[in-house]
Amino acid sequence: MQQIFNFLIRNKNSILFLILFAVSIFLTIQNHSFHRSRFISSANWVTGGIYSWSSDMNSYFHLEEYNKRLIEENNQLRNMISNMNDSISVKKQLDSTSFQGDYVFRSARVINNNFARVDNYLTLNRGENSGIEPEFGVITSQGIVGIVDRVNDNYSRVISILNSRSRINAQLNHTNHFGSLVWNGKDPNIVQLIDVPRQAPVQKGDTIITGGRSLIFPKGLPIGSIEDFTLDQTQSYYTINIKLFNDMTNIGYVYVIEHVDKDEIKKLQETDEQ
Repeated sequence: MQQIFNFLIRNKNSILFLILFAVSIFLTIQNHSFHRSRFISSANWVTGGIYSWSSDMNSYFHLEEYNKRLIEENNQLRNMISNMNDSISVKKQLDSTSFQGDYVFRSARVINNNFARVDNYLTLNRGENSGIEPEFGVITSQGIVGIVDRVNDNYSRVISILNSRSRINAQLNHTNHFGSLVWNGKDPNIVQLIDVPRQAPVQKGDTIITGGRSLIFPKGLPIGSIEDFTLDQTQSYYTINIKLFNDMTNIGYVYVIEHVDKDEIKKLQETDEQ
């Protein structure tokens, strides 16, 4: 202990200088918006670089699994090509589900993935420079992953479906009964579909898909299968537990979806609301 005190006494001037220097930098960042924005941008760049390095190491040890997924997706693409007709409007497919619309798909790699918290996020190695914007959907070949909420030049953050803020329109595969997809913060393999009316023919094992009632996800993307269900206190609506097709604890590569007519449709809807 005496040695520590002696060290502090010998270097008191240097230590005082470092403390005052740190305080001055903090006050500069806090009181000047330009310096604050530059600091945040630099911090995001450093954090993104660390995540990217860590992800590279993790990806090396999962190459076999990622290759297996790529082979499965290549088989799906071959089946799609062989089943295409000569019509001008081409249906885009994912697994056994098809949907219509003008969508652009961009590939990205997950460099950070949280799943043990109540509010979980993913970080992708693509940002504005790659055409990624907020409110783009994120999926894999197995199902949906989340929605982009923040971007910078080279990285983007995704609100995971394992997030208390996440609410995604979803429906039963064989009917038009729909509800809101949420997460109760417990099991990362199970999410909940709420506000499904009692009249819906709910059965264990049925598939849940995206409802297509937003401009983020097209209709028909797979989500999971019904594990069990209960009626709420009013006996009017189901709360359905859904086992996800995606393993949200092991997401490597994803597709980011952009609806190319989103801005035009939004402008039309805003005009109607005025």
